[in-house]
Amino acid sequence: MTFSFPNAHLMSDDEFRLLRDCIYGHCGIYFNIDSKYILEKRLSRRLTDLNLPSFNDYYFYLKYDRNKNQELMDIMDVLTTNETYFFRESFQLKTFTDEIIPELIKVKSARGDRSLRIWSAGCSTGEEPYTIAILLNDIPELKGWNIEIIGTDISQKVLQHARRAVYGKSSFRVTEDQQLELFFNNQDDGYKVKDSIREKVTISHLNLLDTNRTVMLGRMDLVFCRNVIIYFDQAAKKRVVESFYNVLHNGGFLLLGHSESLMNLTTLFTLRHFKNDMIYQKPERFLSDGVN
Repeated sequence: MTFSFPNAHLMSDDEFRLLRDCIYGHCGIYFNIDSKYILEKRLSRRLTDLNLPSFNDYYFYLKYDRNKNQELMDIMDVLTTNETYFFRESFQLKTFTDEIIPELIKVKSARGDRSLRIWSAGCSTGEEPYTIAILLNDIPELKGWNIEIIGTDISQKVLQHARRAVYGKSSFRVTEDQQLELFFNNQDDGYKVKDSIREKVTISHLNLLDTNRTVMLGRMDLVFCRNVIIYFDQAAKKRVVESFYNVLHNGGFLLLGHSESLMNLTTLFTLRHFKNDMIYQKPERFLSDGVN
């Protein structure tokens, strides 16, 4: 049974396809026909705010209005889910601190390189890059190293939250009391990440499909991209994963979410079996690779 409500904006199948393809072309997020109601519900408010009578008019707004680019950025806030928290997927983080980082320290120290660059792609409200900074802070062998953690996201709203670095209780569901005391300042509106941790993290706006901007980030030792590519179709996933490959040093690591896989997507990465998790790694060298 279908119910209609006064002033509700209804989306036709043709309007759905036009808007879906427009959004997909912008950021790679793909909605199949079963998700039509989600798109209809989440974008209805934009029609009201812009005083547009139909989704067809909204499509033309996204294509031709002088404010189209800003609107496309703004709707990322309503189209994406930003549920996250500190120290998420602890088994993977244990692999990161206990096995991957010691391996990187050994390899880079042998080259006389005491720098570490990590990209948190799709960092949402910032819990992930700050978690990484906290974990690295506890590793004595990294004292004196030049550590740079870059968090990026397509949503301006979540980036504002990440830059402010103040969090409520839901962000600390698995955080130990000692960690809360050591790395956060308690204030009236929540817990703020201490400056000693924040200074290691840079928060920036980035569309993962913008390969030119991605290249400008520079080479990385490790990329976190957890629970992000699930929003993409196969073509967009392939494009994004290849961009990760291009920015990673040879031997660099790619950490995906526990439900994500590169199976049937690409053979560029090797799947490494560690004690606590399986992690993708860019092979040390290909015959076609002339740089590290």
